[in-house]
Amino acid sequence: MMEQIPLIIVTFLISVAIAAPIGYLVRKKIAESKIQGAEYEAKRLIENAQKEIANMKKEEMLVVKEEALRLKNDLEQEIKERRGEIQHQEKRIFQKEESLERKTESLEKRERELEREHQEIERRKNDIEEVMNKQTQELQRISGLTQLEAKNIILSELDKNLNEEKAEIIKKVEQDTKENSEKLAREIVGFAIQKCAADHTSETTVSVVELPNDDMKGRIIGREGRNIKALETLTGIDLIIDDTPEAVIISGFDPLRREVAKIALEKLINDGRIHPAKIEEMVEKAKQEVEASIKAEGERAMLETGVNALHPDLVRLIGKLKYRTSYGQNVLNHSIEVANLARIMADELGIDSKVARRAGLLHDIGKALDHDMEGTHVEIGVEVLKKYKENPEVINAVWAHHGDIEAKTINDVLVQAADAISASRPGARRETLEAYIKRLEKLEEIADSFEGVEKSFAIQAGREVRLIVKPETVSDAEMVVMAKEVAKRVENEMDYPGQIKVNVIRETRAIEYAK
Repeated sequence: MMEQIPLIIVTFLISVAIAAPIGYLVRKKIAESKIQGAEYEAKRLIENAQKEIANMKKEEMLVVKEEALRLKNDLEQEIKERRGEIQHQEKRIFQKEESLERKTESLEKRERELEREHQEIERRKNDIEEVMNKQTQELQRISGLTQLEAKNIILSELDKNLNEEKAEIIKKVEQDTKENSEKLAREIVGFAIQKCAADHTSETTVSVVELPNDDMKGRIIGREGRNIKALETLTGIDLIIDDTPEAVIISGFDPLRREVAKIALEKLINDGRIHPAKIEEMVEKAKQEVEASIKAEGERAMLETGVNALHPDLVRLIGKLKYRTSYGQNVLNHSIEVANLARIMADELGIDSKVARRAGLLHDIGKALDHDMEGTHVEIGVEVLKKYKENPEVINAVWAHHGDIEAKTINDVLVQAADAISASRPGARRETLEAYIKRLEKLEEIADSFEGVEKSFAIQAGREVRLIVKPETVSDAEMVVMAKEVAKRVENEMDYPGQIKVNVIRETRAIEYAK
């Protein structure tokens, strides 16, 4: 068996060697057959594709030719229409050119006519001037007046007539204004004053502190006057201890310092221990009380006027106005009154009263600082309000309440009116005798400066000025103009509370005696 195995292997190898070439030839034949079939199929497909492409080209060419023909027809139609429009426009342009030519010819003809007319007018003008010159010379010869003299006479007559016309216009305007506004204004102002009636007291430069007995005066003075010196040094005021029974007079121009000294002295009297150290302690406590009182007064003013959302520093300044006076009128009470008057008038006019009442309360805020800063109380007040970012409308009203700037809104006018009402009503303020006399003299001086015034009189405490005019110099018409001019001069040259009535009187008398 072992001997047959090699033989089998050899036989197998020989068989494999013979079969391999035969298989290769068979496979090659099969592959060649498949390649030929594929080439035939590919050739057939290419021929079919070429046929289809040729057919598609023919169809596309037909479509393109049809589209080109359609576009050609459309273009020809559009060209035809455009030619028609161009012909129509050319026809219209030609017609317009003909029309313009006709108008040009007409204008040229009219221009020639106007030139002839102008020449004719110039000729007539020269003739008229020549005639007028001859007439003027003849009139001058007959009247005995030169042209300038005649002109002055005519202007004088014209001025007289114009004065009469101005007087008529002024009377009519005044009458219409009074009919339409005086009644309403009186009602509003009167109603505001009635609703805002307030009591005011005139404050002076002294305060009085009552003593339990006269022995207390010696204790206040102290040994060698050390107590009174300490009190005067710490408070900045003067203590007057005289023969007045059971009383000490505190004198000083600053009401705030007087109040501190008064409170400190009252505390020392109640305590009974009076010496420099105790005086210093009581003065400090008095300052704290006054500071608290200032804040409370500012809050009270806000509550009474309905003003809110004020900066705490502004509230303090308002409270400080309690210790400031103007012509004897307490500035805080005056500010509250102005705020209420402005609010009432704004309500009566049907406008929002918030700005009016706020500006009324703040209008004199500068007086709380005018002892410490340079400038008028209006300028100081405006700077303070700008510093604390106050409403621009309120600042403008404060700025305009004494006429420093022109009033621009109704609130500006209301604050001005309320300030004048509060300041000028009877008993509100007092003037020094010297200032009062100077005001009356200035008023009469302005009135006497007008030509034709025979005599003038300032009456009713300077609230009216009467002018007696010469009847042969001033006519009835000129009286009205004179009254306006005098009032204008007074407004521009004088400072005064309220208003001043200008009364011009012209009297003609005829006197005869029965014998």
